[in-house]
Amino acid sequence: MTKVGEHITLDIIGTVKEYDPKFFEKLVYKIAKKARVTVLEISKYKFEPQGFTLVALLAESHISFHTFPENRIISFDFFTCGKVNPVVALDIIKKDIKHKKIVKKEFNRDNIIYYDDIYSSPGLKKYYLVKDVLEDFNSKVGQHIEILNLEQFGKSLFIDNELQVAESDEHLYSSTFVNSGIKLNPRKDKSAIIGGGDGGVARECISQGFNYIDWFELDPEVVEVCEKHLSKIGKKATTKNSVKCIWGDAFESIKKIEDNKYDKIFVDLNDDQYCIDLAAKNINSLKRILKPNGTITAQVGSQDKKPKQVKKWLSLFEKSFGNTSLDRIYIPSFDCSWNFASSLNK
Repeated sequence: MTKVGEHITLDIIGTVKEYDPKFFEKLVYKIAKKARVTVLEISKYKFEPQGFTLVALLAESHISFHTFPENRIISFDFFTCGKVNPVVALDIIKKDIKHKKIVKKEFNRDNIIYYDDIYSSPGLKKYYLVKDVLEDFNSKVGQHIEILNLEQFGKSLFIDNELQVAESDEHLYSSTFVNSGIKLNPRKDKSAIIGGGDGGVARECISQGFNYIDWFELDPEVVEVCEKHLSKIGKKATTKNSVKCIWGDAFESIKKIEDNKYDKIFVDLNDDQYCIDLAAKNINSLKRILKPNGTITAQVGSQDKKPKQVKKWLSLFEKSFGNTSLDRIYIPSFDCSWNFASSLNK
């Protein structure tokens, strides 16, 4: 990690009066002395009818104040590459400026990227710490593909800003996924995988001893980039004699598949309502290519984060097959438990 400095902002809420610019100039020097930084120059501008901006140029970066008297708010900004943390300014400001509350935000100015976790719960904001961006592009089929090296979870695949798999805990996801279907019926002759571009489910089917695996994947660029950067996950599944890759729209492709072909179908689509609707629209086709007493298993998201979504998947399988079971595993990189629904084609 390369660190260039530290940065804080303070929004001082509920100030009781409008202070003179000279007051803030004195405050700058008081803060600078405490933080052991050097003031090179101060520039200020007063607005009409009220408010002003003051910026202090430091040998170590800058300090600024901006006032909003009409809202009784003063905003403070302090960035320094000095040896003393700029948060020392907080105690001085608390003492010298009358207020109701102060909103403090701190930023480490380094080369670590904070990547928004879109699964953050309301009221709780979380980020992945990114050490390096290995890939960032839009595929020909329109997906935004990123391979990021995460601080905690290693190399990881993101599609359309959502984490799909991390190399540190992918085995939990794929092994639970495949075993969810096997425990309902142990037959392992032929399986179909719909989606799963990272290759984890295909690798798991190979390791479980399936004789034939048809892998239906929309986006070959996802598979290619995962083979390049996440090779430990797929373990070159596309090159195995037991695996046949079928590129393009899976639900168009399965129209050409004969009846009762597969012992297992694994549906590894994106985690959204669109894919539920897509599966519902094509559920009869999936049922047609599944052998009697064959099993279908789908990743259905998280009961912790999206319970209604999981309920919709269970309802779809129950209605279509008359039975369903639900398996659950905690995935650290997802920061929640993940669910897999399975049904037996009775």
